[in-house]
Amino acid sequence: MNGVADIKRKVRKGSDPLLQTARGKLQSRRSKLNDQINKELRMRAGAENLYRATGNKKLKETVALELSFVNSNLQLLKEELSDLNSSVQIYQSNNAQNVPMIPLGLKETQEVDLSIPLKDYISEHYSEEGEKFQFEIQELMDMRQAMRTPQRSPLGLELLYQYYNQLYFIEKRFFPTDRSLGIYFHWYDSLTGVPTAQKTMGFEKGSVLFNIAALYTQIGARSDRSKVEGIDSAICNFEQAAGTFVYLRDRFSHAPSMDMQPHTLTMLGHLMLAQAQECVFEKQTLGGVQDGLQNCLEVAHEAAQVSKLYNETHKMMSSTQLKDYVPFSWISMVLVKSQHYRALSHYYTAVGLLDQKDSNNVELLAGLFSELYLDSSSSTLTTHSPTKEEERTTLGKAHLREAMIMHEDSMRVHTLCKQLRKIDTFQEILKQAHDRSLSRFADLEEEDDFSLDLQTVPVVKHSTKQAIKTIPPDFAKHKVRDLFEKLGPIAIFSAKNHWSAPRTLELTKNTNEGYGFSVRGDSPVIIAAVEDGSICEVGDFAIAC
Repeated sequence: MNGVADIKRKVRKGSDPLLQTARGKLQSRRSKLNDQINKELRMRAGAENLYRATGNKKLKETVALELSFVNSNLQLLKEELSDLNSSVQIYQSNNAQNVPMIPLGLKETQEVDLSIPLKDYISEHYSEEGEKFQFEIQELMDMRQAMRTPQRSPLGLELLYQYYNQLYFIEKRFFPTDRSLGIYFHWYDSLTGVPTAQKTMGFEKGSVLFNIAALYTQIGARSDRSKVEGIDSAICNFEQAAGTFVYLRDRFSHAPSMDMQPHTLTMLGHLMLAQAQECVFEKQTLGGVQDGLQNCLEVAHEAAQVSKLYNETHKMMSSTQLKDYVPFSWISMVLVKSQHYRALSHYYTAVGLLDQKDSNNVELLAGLFSELYLDSSSSTLTTHSPTKEEERTTLGKAHLREAMIMHEDSMRVHTLCKQLRKIDTFQEILKQAHDRSLSRFADLEEEDDFSLDLQTVPVVKHSTKQAIKTIPPDFAKHKVRDLFEKLGPIAIFSAKNHWSAPRTLELTKNTNEGYGFSVRGDSPVIIAAVEDGSICEVGDFAIAC
């Protein structure tokens, strides 16, 4: 019974170390791959050192052969990890028939034994018996162990936030700026699995904050976007993920791992904003687009806004710094989405021109067309307000043709990526959108009109009725108790203040005399002034026993 009780005590609310869902198994596999990659990297480092150190020709040949095997194994492991990071479908909602979103896997970490270093520091710095704080130290270690396997839910976020906030007290109590406790925090890169170890609390806090953002992305991706409530939840979670990445970028500099570099975090934040904007588009088109030229053009502008954000994200991912780091499937998906939503902007513009009864309203057309295009100077078509039905038909057909071209481009990019081809839902959505444009174009085309092949249509201007924003992490919402409050007020009993060993004094006060000193502040009070011959010193802290 005691063993069972111990296990139950260690499983904290918001953590599920025995999680057997597909996402849990994926994370478990990612953790094992990280360990294998770490092992291969150590073997490679040792072999390289031996190769440089030895002068024996035969031994060098043997080591070179071993290095080739290690590098080959390392490449295979990294490719397998890349495939796992490309498994976006497993994070989507079971009911979702929407375009899949890109979530991030959590950073993995190794266990850390804090017991001996913290006990030694308590004895040395605070002159207290370290054993008296065994329960508090174990509580901290249990909390750290639990946050390695958070649930994909608000409870999991609560657990990560609580541990992060607890680290504020731990850093103040036990991590002075002028020395190290010899505690190494080992974390693995979220995308490559490359391990990094540092002794700074900043690295631990930054890694936990990264996982908070990653968990937001997973919760956002699994939201059921077939309902308004699910879409709103996805928008909020992606905005919070973006805000957390930006917060991490702005406050934690000189990160040792690639996933926490400023340019990586900037890209991830932008990706989350693009996905949030995509959810806004889905919300606007949920249940179909309402009749009316204005409604159609508003949807076209919204699609153009989504396309713009994904295009910017694709440029970031394709930069020299990131193109070899970001999974190819991510780069491909972002490009596909950029082209897909640009195609939709042309499609809905065409629908507004061709199918809406109020498209012949001259005043309405004039007002809407003045804000329709981003830049019409390069267009070979008349882009002023098309008052004649023939002009509207010609312009509508040109937009449909542009939509078909962009849909075909998106399908081509999708086909070239092995991981994306596995996502049946995504492929079906792209095909349906293309077929819809093709069918509408075929209805208008009575005979071949080669004049359209020579005409260019301007880009639809991007705008939105619901601007997305970054939401920074709200640490105050997740209050925690200082585990080591028995040491005293943290403003006084912290790592930055140096202490001598405590001494016990017995004071006897005569009727007509004082104690020989004056104090200020609340408990523990500070000796502010002393009389000659006093047994106290200015600056001492006094605690009544």
